[in-house]
Amino acid sequence: MNRLLQPLPLAGGVLRTVRTPSLDHSLDGTPAQNRAQSLVQTLDTARRLLLEKQAADGHWCFEFEADCTIPAEYILMQHYMDERDPALEAKMAVYLRSKQADHGGWPLYYGGHFDLSASVKAYYALKLAGDAPDLPHMRRAREAILAHGGAEHANVFTRITLALFAQVPWRAVPSIPVEVMLLPRWFPFHIYKVASWSRTVMVPLFILCSLKAKAKNPLQVHIRELFRRPPEQIQDYFACARQGVVARTFLALDRFWGIIEKGIPAALRRIAVRRAEQWFTARINGEDGLNGIFPAMVNAHEALELLGYAPEHPYRQATGAALRKLVVERADDAYCQPCMSPVWDTCLALHALIEADGSEDLGAAAGKAIAWLKDRQICREPGDWQVQRPDLAGGGWAFQYANPYYPDLDDTAAVAWALARAGRPEDRDSIEQAANWLAGMQSRNGGFGAYDVDNTHYYLNEIPFADHKALLDPPTADVTGRVVAFLGYLGRARDRDVLRRAVAYLLREQESSGAWFGRWGTNYIYGTWSVLMALGELQDPSLQPAMDRAADWLRAMQQADGGWGENNDSYAEPGLAGAGQDSTAAQTAWACLGLMAAGDKGSRALRRGIHWLETHQDSRSGWQDPFFNAPGFPKVFYLIYHGYSVYFPLWALARFRNLGCQPHG
Repeated sequence: MNRLLQPLPLAGGVLRTVRTPSLDHSLDGTPAQNRAQSLVQTLDTARRLLLEKQAADGHWCFEFEADCTIPAEYILMQHYMDERDPALEAKMAVYLRSKQADHGGWPLYYGGHFDLSASVKAYYALKLAGDAPDLPHMRRAREAILAHGGAEHANVFTRITLALFAQVPWRAVPSIPVEVMLLPRWFPFHIYKVASWSRTVMVPLFILCSLKAKAKNPLQVHIRELFRRPPEQIQDYFACARQGVVARTFLALDRFWGIIEKGIPAALRRIAVRRAEQWFTARINGEDGLNGIFPAMVNAHEALELLGYAPEHPYRQATGAALRKLVVERADDAYCQPCMSPVWDTCLALHALIEADGSEDLGAAAGKAIAWLKDRQICREPGDWQVQRPDLAGGGWAFQYANPYYPDLDDTAAVAWALARAGRPEDRDSIEQAANWLAGMQSRNGGFGAYDVDNTHYYLNEIPFADHKALLDPPTADVTGRVVAFLGYLGRARDRDVLRRAVAYLLREQESSGAWFGRWGTNYIYGTWSVLMALGELQDPSLQPAMDRAADWLRAMQQADGGWGENNDSYAEPGLAGAGQDSTAAQTAWACLGLMAAGDKGSRALRRGIHWLETHQDSRSGWQDPFFNAPGFPKVFYLIYHGYSVYFPLWALARFRNLGCQPHG
């Protein structure tokens, strides 16, 4: 009988453990007693290193690093505004130089291929910081950029930056009229038909582009040497965009708008600018920034200046402070984070602690983390999600310290799942509010997006502005998996239909290989872990065949050293799924957790994975992974969650111990 058709039992937060017979010897013949001691030592070290990173108020926030476009754009922003900080600029230049690859340019992730747009921005930032074009590293970068077609072939967002700095004519970028703020909701394009990150980036950008803003560029630095032809002589910057009927139609409409834009009545433009201004200033979010993300913050900061807000105005002060908070400054170098991840880090660290200590032995560290998280639940504040669900009460969590307009489903499910696993009666109201909000955010296809419901207007990815193909926030397997894990663990009868539809979506999304795609973590290993953890919570025998296929795929992807490692190249080349780079602590932990969720209680593959984690831990610094472990946008923008190599291995090792898998005498 399919368990999803029956009332789901209330888990009550009790940590589920299964004690099974253990093996007598390790893979290398070491007596089991010594191996058990090694596991205990590895666990103790991992727990200690995690607790050492906890802030006094109970939360965790690890560094969150992206590719070099972010620090490059920070330098560009300072020169746009003429708000230079020469000392910080010099440190960021050190960072940028250190990330230049052997191919002469800058990749989107560690060990990645040359990326034209990232390289153009990094080169421009270094030149603004004072690096002469004839220096060896600048010459190498310039040669690589020209060999790949020149700056004229950079992506749309890069060309917008170059237009702001008068390096290309405005016809090099799509027409982005601020008047779209006046369009009705039924119109084919509307800001609430694109993802939350897209609208918060776009609305202040509408102002900058429509008013043809111009950077102050106090040093008057140019990069004409990066173009194969003089930028003003290039007639068609959109040749590569003519792919498909929809794309050609949007390109024609873009050109038509460019022709008629000069005829827009000044009064209408003022109304549209005012509408955009009111929209983004309502969401400035103090020193935590517009949507908590760097691109939106930069556009807001620059738009405020263009609109005449004085430097001492509270809005300008807030946007400047929000950007500065993203900077990680060290003794010799500095970089800018794309955003901050305290809620995500804290709830995942809490999961690891619960696994390590048990729900009945929660200590002060876990209690402080829970209190910190509960203080940040978003229950009554207005949010963009209410456009689609105006009658749904709140109850979610954001990713950042504060971002009330944009709670996200992934954080909400992960936090509420941790609270449920902790099993404290006093958290029940928070858990119920989260469950109600999540259940109400299900999309029509049964899945769950990151921020929005039914954000699936796929034709919008064909507009010239969206050459990154990341304008939307459709449901994904990994977010859906997190919601299913929480609701399945909670076990409310009222969620049975929500779970049934979500599981049907997950089964449809399973690849022929047995894996699941990972939208928010690299890649198929992450997606497969996310879904297996969810299906494991349901304890439904009818799901076991799908779980077995996924577990078989994980075992097949195990590397010779016993670990797992998947490169971000798999986003462009699915044939590289589950492979392509050295083993990493986070991906090995995901694979081990996924195997255990699928019912593995001590296979050779699982034991080899745990052995890899044991033997690659440094007692002083833990696990060190240089590889990027998540996409911001697949194929376009990638990230390193530095906390992943801290809490995920602890979670996996503790669960292995709790299942009774460790060898002992």
